[in-house]
Amino acid sequence: MSISAADVKQLRDTTGAGMMDCKKALEEAGGDFELAIEILRKQGQKLSIKRADREAKEGVVIAKTTEDRKNGIIVRLSCETDFVSKGEGFVNLAQSFADVALANLPASLAELLALPYNSEITVAEKVLEQLGVIGEKVELVAYERVEAPLVASYIHMGYRAGVLVGLSKENPAFLDAGRDVAMQIAAMSPIAVDESGVDQSVVDKEIEIGMEIARGEGKAEEMLEKIAKGKLNRFFKDNTLLHQQFVKDNSLTVAAYLQSQDKELTVTAFKHVKLG
Repeated sequence: MSISAADVKQLRDTTGAGMMDCKKALEEAGGDFELAIEILRKQGQKLSIKRADREAKEGVVIAKTTEDRKNGIIVRLSCETDFVSKGEGFVNLAQSFADVALANLPASLAELLALPYNSEITVAEKVLEQLGVIGEKVELVAYERVEAPLVASYIHMGYRAGVLVGLSKENPAFLDAGRDVAMQIAAMSPIAVDESGVDQSVVDKEIEIGMEIARGEGKAEEMLEKIAKGKLNRFFKDNTLLHQQFVKDNSLTVAAYLQSQDKELTVTAFKHVKLG
């Protein structure tokens, strides 16, 4: 049967698949639109099985906030090659998943994948569909959310990393400070806001390492724990956000920089998602 260009375009608009893929699916389906969609999805399922062991280290990271800037989300859509990740269609697809997340503010990645992408399919089904369209392993692998009086977002290095920063005050005048801190996080990769957010297992390991180093230097046994705790404080300064030197002015810590904007301004939470 003859497949019209209008039918091909309609299927393409619905699925995001390539024109030739849509034409072939419609031909195989005998013009049945719903069956053609099913065919495209099955192509994705087959590819998913075939490429299950492939690594998808490239991709796109999108960070966005709601209009009132009280919530922010990050999504990471992964693929196998840099060529695909730089394509406008792939970036737009990641943006569309971010828009679904922002509109619904799900609590987890699993909840995001289960949400409707449109009236026809879920987010998870849309991802699966793209496997057949793109010809690579495609995964929505990360989702993070921050809620705070004011949330700033930052996308780093051509969608290769995204950061959200929650601030303690809702004044929009602090957005620039929030973005400065987000850039700090992208550059310095802190592990927590301050020492209270560092997992106890990490603290215990750092003390153990510090004691072993001091012991190897011949320090007295009774001094080892005290020396190790001194090294732990150095670890906190280097690896927790508020204690780090501010990259735009090394004479200040991040905490001091925020206090220079408002004495009560601080970071309540942050999220950092990157490729790799």
